[in-house]
Amino acid sequence: MDGRANALAGAQAHFDSGDFLRDLRRRVAIRTESQDPSSGPALQAYLADEIAPSLATMGFDSQIHANPEAAYGPLLIATRHEGDSLPTVLVYGHGDVIRGQDSSWTQGEGPWAVAVRGEGDGERWYGRGTADNKGQHSINFAALAQVLAARGRSGAARLGFNVKVLIETGEETGSPGLAAFCAAHAAELAADVLIASDGPRLRRDSPTVFLGSRGVANFDLRLTLREGGHHSGNWGGLLRNPGTVLLNAIASMVDGNGRILVRALRPPPIPANVKAALAGLQFGGDPGDPAVDASWGEPGLSPAERVIAWNTLEVLAFKTGNPDFPVNAIPHTAKATLHLRHVVGTAVGDIAGAVRAHLAEHGFAGIEVTEPVVMAATRLDPDNAWVRFTLDSIERSTGKVPVLLPNLGGSLPNDVFADILGLPTVWVPHSYAACSQHAPDEHVLASVMREGLTLMAGLFWDLCEAAAGLPRRGH
Repeated sequence: MDGRANALAGAQAHFDSGDFLRDLRRRVAIRTESQDPSSGPALQAYLADEIAPSLATMGFDSQIHANPEAAYGPLLIATRHEGDSLPTVLVYGHGDVIRGQDSSWTQGEGPWAVAVRGEGDGERWYGRGTADNKGQHSINFAALAQVLAARGRSGAARLGFNVKVLIETGEETGSPGLAAFCAAHAAELAADVLIASDGPRLRRDSPTVFLGSRGVANFDLRLTLREGGHHSGNWGGLLRNPGTVLLNAIASMVDGNGRILVRALRPPPIPANVKAALAGLQFGGDPGDPAVDASWGEPGLSPAERVIAWNTLEVLAFKTGNPDFPVNAIPHTAKATLHLRHVVGTAVGDIAGAVRAHLAEHGFAGIEVTEPVVMAATRLDPDNAWVRFTLDSIERSTGKVPVLLPNLGGSLPNDVFADILGLPTVWVPHSYAACSQHAPDEHVLASVMREGLTLMAGLFWDLCEAAAGLPRRGH
């Protein structure tokens, strides 16, 4: 058996023996709820007592840093340096999770103890963070360990490339401080590529690679016309109804089939190589997935193009009057929260100004538009050499042609790596869409985790072998 086969076999044996599950159980048991202001000690413990010692066994030196935004959790940088002439990989993950929602769990003993249910391809591991993100970065660390072990058995105790690890503890609260931290520590985090794992595969049985994420911007529309409500029998037909006005204002922005009507919120045409990457991809169809609405969204686009390569404008919430206890009165105010998912090339510098101009043009004066907090969109060129290398390696390890998504439909802080650190970004997810991420009964599929551990071991092994010919930043 050659060295690569040894590494893949070692990864599978590590999983099958229960050693990987043991490590994941230990990590899930640490209540790293970043949305809980009292979670600081747990976030610190996850880095100091769990991640740093685990990485030290592989020759990493770790430093834990305070967050530039003092109210939020710490960050860890770990480095294994083998040579200045070798390529450097940055591996990212987040140790925080959303609130456990303990009382709503129906599987096992709650969110902080991994419960194994089912068998075969249906085996599920339940626990908070199993999918997002402790399970995913644990796979990547275990794969590195198995490659090091296999190379040691073959007489080479070196990886043949450098590795840096960045673990934050605030992703579930919007990654506060991450951008400032990476800007301040850019020299320590300098690398040639980001290889990381988060989010779901396209389908559970399809290894997937994505190269960035859609951006996101939430903003509110508010219209207040007077103080207090007024009886609709006495004043109906005399007073403008802010709910009716705001509903029509929104209808001028996005039509009844989900097509964006605000010119400034529409993206540029889809690049040819992005279209080619998405050709033939089918979204949905796994057990638990909702049915795709074929006629929703931008006309002329495939479902894959609509969710990956186009913008969507969603109404997240709308309130006027008292929805729970309606009364026969004309309300005085109305509010809606809207949500723009946007792709690379969308003009997001002044979303509020663009919306105000559109509303004024369509006769809706007086509607307040709040300034959104924008997470930038990113997308690595699908023709980048790192992409081809990753796809080829995964196919060699699994015998499956992996799915390439030019970007994730959701959002990640990938702009920090792509724009601030200037890295090509390659993401290999180890979860699936119906994992109940952010909900009670979050879980992973054992089959996906095992295959993920195998293909990451193959990817890191191939990186060893191909190091001299891989693209280098600044070369």
